Amino acid sequence: MKSVRKYSLAGGIFYLLTFVSIPTLALYRSVRGPNFVVGAGPDSPVILGVLLEMIVALAGIGTAVALYPVVKRQGEARAVGFVASRTLEAATIYVGIVSLMSIVTLRQAGAGTGALVTAQGLAAQYQWTFHFAQSFIPAVNGVLLGSLLYQSRLVPRWLPVLGLVGAVLLVAAWFAVLVGFIGAVSSVAAVAAVPIAVWEFSLGIYLTFWGFKASPITAGL
Repeated sequence: MKSVRKYSLAGGIFYLLTFVSIPTLALYRSVRGPNFVVGAGPDSPVILGVLLEMIVALAGIGTAVALYPVVKRQGEARAVGFVASRTLEAATIYVGIVSLMSIVTLRQAGAGTGALVTAQGLAAQYQWTFHFAQSFIPAVNGVLLGSLLYQSRLVPRWLPVLGLVGAVLLVAAWFAVLVGFIGAVSSVAAVAAVPIAVWEFSLGIYLTFWGFKASPITAGL
């Protein structure tokens, strides 16, 4: 297997792995509630969600590292920026899951009603960490990688176009949530996030099963 195919295969698999955290929407519902720390019920859904998000964080870095040797030939500064943005996204994901595990620790320690305010603050911290990380940085990723793939023609051009359009919609919705124009959990915010999600999933599928198209920048790899 040529090196260029190894890079595309690794990048595709890592991209698909970033979707394993979808169940956390349900797994985290209880821990983000106002009374979780004094309530009854298992902590295992939260712990499972944390493990899934850890996979996502590391897989996100993996996408950038795997694709870097190829896309740097089109634009090294943007390729380095993509690695940096993915690393920042992973770091903020870890900050968020530490917040949730801190709530679980308070509950397991029997902190009781005295920990309600602290737990609610940690839940709010997770919400804002998610807003500034997974709700915004994917747009940065889309612009950096999308522009590199569009110029290099390593994949069908509709793919990076979808990523660039999705980035614009995601940023617009992000600002609307930030200023309180729409809710973070709303149909508008959900619809705005669809194109960037489709871009990442479609890119993962394409790189995994087809790899990069022939291009002058892959010569010698």
